[in-house]
Amino acid sequence: MATQREQPVLKAKKLRVAIWLLSLAAASPALGQAHLQLCPPVNERIDEPGPTCSTANQSVGRLPPGLIFWHLDTYATRAEAETAKGPRGTVVESLGKIWLFTIAEAGWRPPGGERVAKIGPLLVKPDTEYTAVYLESIFDPGMTAPIHTHSGPEAFYTLTGETCLEIPEGVLRGRGDGNAIIVPAGPPMLLTATGTARRRGVVLILHDSSQPATTMGSDWTPKGLCKS
Repeated sequence: MATQREQPVLKAKKLRVAIWLLSLAAASPALGQAHLQLCPPVNERIDEPGPTCSTANQSVGRLPPGLIFWHLDTYATRAEAETAKGPRGTVVESLGKIWLFTIAEAGWRPPGGERVAKIGPLLVKPDTEYTAVYLESIFDPGMTAPIHTHSGPEAFYTLTGETCLEIPEGVLRGRGDGNAIIVPAGPPMLLTATGTARRRGVVLILHDSSQPATTMGSDWTPKGLCKS
């Protein structure tokens, strides 16, 4: 039983989840396609948005041959990041940083900036047009996302807190110490924020441009491995 002091906090958490679920449920019944809300501009924010919102959506077309990675770099100013941006790069202001997100080969590096991570390789098809959807994801411990699938690989980079992702093959975990999670296209997944700290991270969905990025629902039943 929640105490009187805890009740407003619990209500606020439930409201955050309810708003997010409504945005996900604004979907075509045939496809169950999720429509994530856009993150508010940084200068208009009163508190951190959440649980999840979209920071950018960019077509990257057909990708070059060889192994493909998600490159994460940060810059002191947006102008510097825009100058360094390549043809498959996207500048995003998220979680107190100015990011340059780039989909490119393993050895790619932008001029200047600070390298944060190189995540991959991402399993992509050579003759497919892709779109990069970038998300800002903020979950309090114990919060979960509805079961869903993606039409391309999804990658998670956790800055604080802990991420636990259950898929039919088992469990993947990421923490705010540089660990990343990659899930290929296809399998259903259930995301849970574990640990004791607020989970804050950035996410890439590199999806087939001819298909919805996210499809809600599945006949798969999780085993609750993230809570065990």
